[in-house]
Amino acid sequence: MTSHHPGVATIAAAVEAAVPGLRSVLPPTPLQSNARLSRLTGADVLVKREDLSTVRSYKLRGAYTLMSGLAAAGRAAGVVCASAGNHAQGVAFACAALGVAGTVVVPTTTPRQKRERITALGGDRVRLIVAGDTYDASALVARELADREGRVFVPAFDHPATIAGQGTVAVELVAQLGTVPDVVVLPVGGGGLLAGCGAWFAARHPTTRVVGVEPAGAACLTAALAAGHPVTLDRVDTFADGAAVARAGDVTYPLAAAVAPELLVVPEGQLCSEMLALYHTEGIIAEPAGALATSVLRRGPHDVTLTITPGQTVVCVISGGNNDISRYSEIIERSLVHEGRKHYLLVSFPQEPGALRRFLDDVLGPDDDIVLFEYTKRSNRETGPALVGIELGSADDYPALLARLTASPLRTEIVDPASTLYRYLV
Repeated sequence: MTSHHPGVATIAAAVEAAVPGLRSVLPPTPLQSNARLSRLTGADVLVKREDLSTVRSYKLRGAYTLMSGLAAAGRAAGVVCASAGNHAQGVAFACAALGVAGTVVVPTTTPRQKRERITALGGDRVRLIVAGDTYDASALVARELADREGRVFVPAFDHPATIAGQGTVAVELVAQLGTVPDVVVLPVGGGGLLAGCGAWFAARHPTTRVVGVEPAGAACLTAALAAGHPVTLDRVDTFADGAAVARAGDVTYPLAAAVAPELLVVPEGQLCSEMLALYHTEGIIAEPAGALATSVLRRGPHDVTLTITPGQTVVCVISGGNNDISRYSEIIERSLVHEGRKHYLLVSFPQEPGALRRFLDDVLGPDDDIVLFEYTKRSNRETGPALVGIELGSADDYPALLARLTASPLRTEIVDPASTLYRYLV
C-alpha cells in the first residue's frame, strides 16, 4: 500500500474528524466473527455489519457528514442527490434529522423496496424522482435539477466529505477489534468507501492489506487504474445495483490510485451464491453489492478467490442489506448457473411415441432433474425442438451428462450463456 498522494493524509484527518458527528445518529454497527468463512480460509474472519445501520447500509455516514457540514444558506436551499437506493436512504434520513428539504433521483432499476424505504425515511422532507436506466444517467438528471433549482448536490461518493464519512467504517472497526486487522476487504462501486477507508489505513496503519471487490458487470475502478484515469464503461450490468457505477469518481480515483489496493472482480453469479450462503448459514440478508467483500473468501471451483494466509485477522464489510425479496428466484437461478449445476439445452425430439421416455432413461442421470421443458408438437415435421432446463445434483455430474448426450441419437445444442436466449431464460 502506498500513500504518496497529498490527499491521503488530508482525508485520513477528515475521517477522524467525522467520527464524533456521526455518533448522535448512528450507533456503531456490529463486528461479528464468521465461523463459515473462518473455516473456509483458516483465518480469523469477522464481518462489519453495515447492513444493520439505521438505513441498512454505510451510505448514511457520507450523506450525513456532508449535509451536517453545510452552511445555513446551503441547508435553506435544500439538497439533491442521485442514487441506486442506499445513498438516497442516507440522504433521506439526513434530511429528516437535519430539517433539510431534499430531492432524490433514482434509476428505473432501483428495487421497489428501496424506493419505499426512501420515502419512509424522508417523510415529507423528500420528493422521489425516478429517471434514467443507470446511476450515471440519474446523476445527470440530478445535477441538472440542482443547477436549475439552486440546490446543493450531494454526491454518492465523489466528494471529500462523503469520502470522509464513509471512511469512519475503518476507524470504528479497528476500535471494536482492539487491534489492527491484517486484511480489510471492501466492496467497490464508485470508490467512496475504498477511498475513505483506504486513505485512513494508508496514513495510520499502512501494514494492513486493503482489498477492493467489484462486480464483473461494473468494474469501473479496475478499468480506471488500467487506463491511468477514470473511464466510462460502455455497458453496466445493474444486477448489483448498489455498485453499478459506470465511471470511477474524479475525487475517489486519485485516492484509490495512491492507496493502490488489491482489486478483484467477481461474476454476479458468485455474489448470488454468497448471498444465499449468508442467508442460509448466518441469517444475514445482504443485497448483491453487500455480498461483494465476503464473496471472495469462497472456495468454489468457479469462484474468484482472495489468497489469505491462515491465522490472519480478516475483516469484510457487508455494505448493505436492502434486498427486494422478489429477487430471490433470480438469485437462486444465477447461483445454480454459476456453480455449474444448471444448464439449458435445445433437443430435437423425433415426433413419435416414447421419445421423451428414451431421453429420460438414456440421458438423465439419477440425481438430475428437469426444471424446464417447453415443447410444441407439429404434425407436419419429423422432429420437434424442445427447450430443456436440467438441474444437476452436483456440478461434477456435468461431464457424464455431456457424454450421455454425445452417445444419444438425439440432436442437442447447449444454450451458450453469452447468447440472447440465455439472458431471456436467466
